[in-house]
Amino acid sequence: MLDYEKDTHIDATALDVEWLEQAELARKYGKHIAGLRRNVRRLEEKKKTIRSELILQVNNDPQALIGKAKPNANDIEAYYRTESVYKEAVEELNDAYEELEHGENAKNEIAFTRKKALENLVILHGQMYFAGPAVPRNLSKEIEKRNQQSNSAVVKKMKRKK
Repeated sequence: MLDYEKDTHIDATALDVEWLEQAELARKYGKHIAGLRRNVRRLEEKKKTIRSELILQVNNDPQALIGKAKPNANDIEAYYRTESVYKEAVEELNDAYEELEHGENAKNEIAFTRKKALENLVILHGQMYFAGPAVPRNLSKEIEKRNQQSNSAVVKKMKRKK
C-alpha cells in the first residue's frame, strides 16, 4: 500500500538513505500508475460494451423500449444514457479517472519534486548548512533500521482491535 504522506517526507538527517531509496520509490509509484491506467482502460471498454448492449436492445424491440417503431440516433442515445447500468459504468469510470489523476500527481511529486528537493538539500549539506554527524554511518544498518520501523508500523495497523 502506498503512503503518499510518508513517501514524500524527507529526513534531512539521513540524506544518504533518502537518496538510496529514491529510485525504488519512483519505480513503485510508476508501477502503481500503470495499474491505474490499466483499470481506466478496462472501465472504458466496460462502458462501451454496456452502451452497445443497450443499443442492441433498442434495435431489437424499439417499440417496447422507446415507444417508436423507428427511433432516431437521439432517441437511442437518450435511452442508453438514462439506463442505471450505463450511469453506474460512467460513474465508476469517472472515479477511476480521478484516482488516476491523484496517482499521477503523487508520482510526479515523488519523481520530480522530491528528487529536486533532495538535490537541493544535498547542496545545502555540502555547504555545511546542516550540522552533520561526526562519525560516519553504516548505511546498511540505517536502511535495515528504517525498513524494520516501516514494517512494524504496518503490523500495528493490521492488528485487530478487541
